[in-house]
Amino acid sequence: MKNIGVLLAGGKGNRFGGEIPKQLIKVAGKTIIEHTIDVFQRSNMIDEIAIVSNPNYLSNIEEIVAKNRYSKVKKILNGGKERSDSSLAAINAYKYESKEVNLIFHDAVRPFIEDSIIDRVIKSLEEYNAVDVAIPATDTIIEVDSNNVISKVPNRDMLRRGQTPQAFKLSTIDRAYELAMQDPNFKATDDCGVVMKYLPEERIIVVDGSETNIKITYELDMFLADKLFQLNHIDFANTDISDEMKTVLKDKVVVIFGGSYGIGKDISTLLKDYGSKVYSFSRSLTNTNIKDPKAVREALELVEKRENTINYVINTAAILNKEPLMNIDDSMIDDILDVNYKGMVNVARESFKYLEKSNGHLLLYTSSSYTRGRQSYALYSSTKAAVVNFTQAISEEWRPFGIKVNCINPERTKTPMRIKNFGIEPEGSLLDSYEVAKVSILTILNDFSGQVVYVKR
Repeated sequence: MKNIGVLLAGGKGNRFGGEIPKQLIKVAGKTIIEHTIDVFQRSNMIDEIAIVSNPNYLSNIEEIVAKNRYSKVKKILNGGKERSDSSLAAINAYKYESKEVNLIFHDAVRPFIEDSIIDRVIKSLEEYNAVDVAIPATDTIIEVDSNNVISKVPNRDMLRRGQTPQAFKLSTIDRAYELAMQDPNFKATDDCGVVMKYLPEERIIVVDGSETNIKITYELDMFLADKLFQLNHIDFANTDISDEMKTVLKDKVVVIFGGSYGIGKDISTLLKDYGSKVYSFSRSLTNTNIKDPKAVREALELVEKRENTINYVINTAAILNKEPLMNIDDSMIDDILDVNYKGMVNVARESFKYLEKSNGHLLLYTSSSYTRGRQSYALYSSTKAAVVNFTQAISEEWRPFGIKVNCINPERTKTPMRIKNFGIEPEGSLLDSYEVAKVSILTILNDFSGQVVYVKR
């Protein structure tokens, strides 16, 4: 059955207090609605997207869809004054489909919707005609009377905080609204409420949402959203490289900086097995030090001269020195900053013209310490935090040029650099560098950009 994501973007944003609707406010380099569309565009469960827009901003939505080449967006519809008007716009747009379809209604201003929630919702539609998403109520809820006096304290074990998506078989939500439109006192705030009131015989199943699936309504929400985007990530857990992916990699030209050992070497080995043309550069292999922009430039020129193109540039080069800051000599401080930060900048700048030509992919590496600095490796932690900010910024700068930029965030990984600084650690406590290499390859095969991609044991 076709699954249609209906993104409700008809609001005016009065509570937000801005001059334009909150769905068109920018955060983390993109409008809120772009972040939301991105999730539905990527989802393997969503076949089609319909956007219900505030009529005054229809052209803005059309421009966003065209600019990002959102292939799943098939309809951009005018919304109405009330939330129910926007839902009806989508229902009426699909009610004459020849076959039953699923409508998955989602607030456009909930950009942190996770693939797993969409999957749970659509899976539930195989058994039920109506599905809601909610999370447990953590605060005590009180009910008051007209004098603002507590009249009831419900048992919070049975209370949930509603979110979206809310999903329905088209025939079910259409029938509920047909009955609602005959009620002169009809007033609705959400679609499950319409089904519950006018189709009381329908069971509405509730699936788990997420604490981070917030709705951006007030200015404080924008502050929270900015922080959440900084920590936002993708997880390729239990995903393998398919034969079709291996075919795509055949004859692709890949440049790896830091490819002499550890993660970089494993990436090189895998890609060569898949038929890619891999060029590895490092201090030990080729006397290439990425802190020298000339060395980076010459390495890329060499590859381009031989192959006439470069599809992917991967930078795994970094220095980890576990030592209190006051004990580190000046030359080591310079080396860490020059390789971990300036080296990354050098690789990015020198790669730009080649990746623009191929619509290619730049892949960088952060660390699990990027969210909080670690004692005895303050410089390493802070440079890895910089990698995330750099990735997010450059991905937006380079989006118009068709270049993807992402970074990998592995858990503690068994590499020679790790062993050098931490010694022998308990067996099974570290991630295998091969797993990081596999996720790295999955990442460059995808079209998303500006993401932190987690790799966990």
